Amino acid sequence: MEQHYKLFRVRELADNDEDFIATLAEAFLEEVPEDAERLKKAVAENDYYNAYQAAHKMKPTIDLFELGILDILIEVQDWGKFEKRDMDISSQLAIVLSAVENTVAEIKSDFNL
Repeated sequence: MEQHYKLFRVRELADNDEDFIATLAEAFLEEVPEDAERLKKAVAENDYYNAYQAAHKMKPTIDLFELGILDILIEVQDWGKFEKRDMDISSQLAIVLSAVENTVAEIKSDFNL
């Protein structure tokens, strides 16, 4: 449990209400993979606007669950925001996608979802 993410801040926000913590975990599973897929597609298509939007939307949840990739996600976000055409963002994107994938699998297992 909690190898790819941390629940410290989630527990703090939920005031240790286990039902609310489970609800937040479910929300993570509903939102983040979808946003990650949108981000992946946008980067592949050099769609800077949608890359920025997807990364920006993911930031609070990635931060709350402490995936340890917030700085890297911000790099991807800024790639889109500032249309950094001369920068290859694929390695940063791969780190973000891998962290999301690992966290999704772990949350599903930890919360029996």
